[in-house]
Amino acid sequence: MQGEKILLLGVNHKTTPVEIREKIALSDGYEEPLAALKKIPACRECYLLATCNRVELIVVVEEQAEIESDIIAFLFDGSLSKEECSQYLYIYYNADAVHHMFMVAASLDSMVVGEAQILGQLKEAYRYAAQLGCTGPLLNKFLHKSFSVAKRVRTETGIGSSAVSISYAAVQLAEKIFGSLKGKKVLLLGAGEMAELAAEHLVGQGVGSVVVANRTLSRAVDLAKRFNGSAVSMDELQQQLEQVDIIISSTGATDLIIRKQDVKSVMRSRRNKPLFFIDIAVPRDLDPKLIEIDNVYLYDIDDLSSVVEINKSARDKEAVKAVRIVDEEALKFQRWCQGRAVIPTIRDLREKVDTIARLELDRTFSRLPHVNGSDKKALEKMVRAISSRILHDPLTYLKSESCTGRDNSDLKVDVIRSLFKLDNGDDSK
Repeated sequence: MQGEKILLLGVNHKTTPVEIREKIALSDGYEEPLAALKKIPACRECYLLATCNRVELIVVVEEQAEIESDIIAFLFDGSLSKEECSQYLYIYYNADAVHHMFMVAASLDSMVVGEAQILGQLKEAYRYAAQLGCTGPLLNKFLHKSFSVAKRVRTETGIGSSAVSISYAAVQLAEKIFGSLKGKKVLLLGAGEMAELAAEHLVGQGVGSVVVANRTLSRAVDLAKRFNGSAVSMDELQQQLEQVDIIISSTGATDLIIRKQDVKSVMRSRRNKPLFFIDIAVPRDLDPKLIEIDNVYLYDIDDLSSVVEINKSARDKEAVKAVRIVDEEALKFQRWCQGRAVIPTIRDLREKVDTIARLELDRTFSRLPHVNGSDKKALEKMVRAISSRILHDPLTYLKSESCTGRDNSDLKVDVIRSLFKLDNGDDSK
């Protein structure tokens, strides 16, 4: 890209352990880091993305600027040696930076491929950068394009439709049984991490309420607060089974917590309304014989793991399509950038020809003082027509794909600039 380049530097979960990512010197929020980034000399535009799995920044700088060391110092603030920084940090330029960011936006570079959270994080980071005046014409176009690429991947592939975690597989199975989960009541038995994640997914699907039962009531209260729910003791379990629709169990108990006879009596008072059990505990919390009761559905960790494996295979196939979309869109954006790079040359070439034409007209008029107004207009029109004819071929070439859409486009533009001496000052006299 003539005149300027895109530079992307970052660390993520693939390249850098969490103890190193924690050392990146960013204060809470985006305002202070972006303000500091803007002050780095030669930085024309900038953008910063910070999540639990990655910290990446994009800058637009002058083509010859060497800003990498300043940005590395900004990121790590001296907490790592130069050798350590190079070990963990990745740096992409221009087309490679574009392709990487499109992969990130499409969630193809995420810890869980196909997760939807990253796009919202990208957009939030962009809002801050735009509000603080950090982005300009190039980054605005680039980032908006990354959003549209992510949307296209979601629309044209099924990359986000398959559960690839145990907790989300549980939610997917619940949706198959109930259809919509809106308004359904969830009971968490135990306060384990996987049950917590499943509850997060369920809340995201619009369940009506969450109740937490745990042997340690204080832990139940803390977890229930996260979901605006309520906490109960394990002694209230039978009563809760009459009221809820989905039970997720992940206690550390060594024996069964809920047995077939417990649920059979409950189903009568529930008037046989469906009850969905998810047993994530090892050893199991729930009696395998629950499945023998009408309208009772039971899935254990092995069932969920099977769903995950099937879905991983399906998602990998969709990821191939998604990468092809990213490749295509990155190529389109690269061509747009290359086309944008010839704009200064087109402007300079027009200005040079117009200046020469104007100068020669003025010299001619000074030698012909008696030329009247209508003759002057005719001469000016003729000169403009000659200028346009002279410019037609070089301008057509500069705008063509043969100049901007292939390798060595910068070299071809340089030839035009040298041929017309566009960098040699005013030689029209």
